[in-house]
Amino acid sequence: MFVDRHDAGVRLAERVHELIGAENAVVLGLPRGGVPVAFEVAQVLGVPLDVIVVRKLGVPFQPELGFGAIGEGGVRVVNREIVRLAELTQAEMTMVEERERLDLDRRAHRFRGDRVPIDLAGRTVIVVDDGIATGGTARAACQVVRARGASRVVLAVPVGPPDTIASLRKDADEVICLETPTHFHAIGSWYVNFAQNSDEQVVGFLRRAASLEGERDKNAAGPPGPTGDVQVDAGRVRLPGQFIVPEKTTGVVVFVHGSGSSRHSPRNQYVASILNHAGLATLLFDLLTPEEEFERRNVFDIELLAGRLARVAGWLSGQPNATGLPMGYFGASTGAAAALWAAAEPGNEVAAVVSRGGRPDLAGPRLPGVRAATLLIVGGDDNATLDLNRAAQRRLRCENRLQIVPGATHLFTEPGALDAVAELARDWFIGHLG
Repeated sequence: MFVDRHDAGVRLAERVHELIGAENAVVLGLPRGGVPVAFEVAQVLGVPLDVIVVRKLGVPFQPELGFGAIGEGGVRVVNREIVRLAELTQAEMTMVEERERLDLDRRAHRFRGDRVPIDLAGRTVIVVDDGIATGGTARAACQVVRARGASRVVLAVPVGPPDTIASLRKDADEVICLETPTHFHAIGSWYVNFAQNSDEQVVGFLRRAASLEGERDKNAAGPPGPTGDVQVDAGRVRLPGQFIVPEKTTGVVVFVHGSGSSRHSPRNQYVASILNHAGLATLLFDLLTPEEEFERRNVFDIELLAGRLARVAGWLSGQPNATGLPMGYFGASTGAAAALWAAAEPGNEVAAVVSRGGRPDLAGPRLPGVRAATLLIVGGDDNATLDLNRAAQRRLRCENRLQIVPGATHLFTEPGALDAVAELARDWFIGHLG
């Protein structure tokens, strides 16, 4: 089961990123429930988000049977075989289309306002919904997207019945569905929290996505020095990273990933987007090369990871758009131990450290030497990690705080849990870097 649409979106984003990538892509969310799921997918891929409003054209005497679909910009798709079998006249078809067109235009204006739809011509278009039941709306969306010039149509959903998912492969070039239970019943039965979204919430997601897209565009144009995808010099290896510098930034936060994580982690990318929105630069990078990750012991070699982090921090401080900026570390799992280990090194000037579900105990002998202000964030239901953090906190001599997120487990997938992490980290870094 999925906790909520945020959880479904994060998990779906990981699969889409793995299978599709982001080159020349755009994400379209079906309102209302598909938009919050699509938001997470768009943020992980780093591509634009838009809403897709479609209306199925139903046969007058059997409305559930669609003879076509319409979309914005006058797009119209008609199934001539259904028209022939239903013996529809042109007048009947026109009457249905005019009625549905009025509703489509009203809904599109409500969600998008005066903004024009994103041009889909020649692009990979990823259509996202919160689940599939009959598949009618998703099928119509895929047909409309193709009619608008998409070169590749991908349908991505968290859950749907296997027979319906299979049938949709006729309308999309690729269909990605995380769960296809045989006994399906209803979409909502596969979510713990399936509260309906309001139109205002849909508008909010779209505005937030547009704002983040604007920040990405500024960074791409950007200040001097590298931004976007970078290769970080870490001694004998070069490590891939994502470096984002907002306008008028007040500090920079280096993300130190833990075991099983990477710079593509949806959780860390979400937190980074919140920090960027607050005016903080972020660098997400992989501590290990793909070959090194196969050797499991490397993941728990905290001294190795901390040494890599120190070299990366040195590279970052020498970049023109980061020179002189106060620096913080955001660590998760074993990455938190590496962040604290590095923060205890003589001469390290990191100002603040935030640990999310971290293993500070793995930096044990170095903890008393940490000078950076340290925030330990742990889920209230992550009992084993909570005990380890409490023991580690007692060894810290710097300014520190242990913050418990009630009801959260180790990965903070519960409703609102990751939002709480992002807000706590933002406030901590702004307070110590700003």
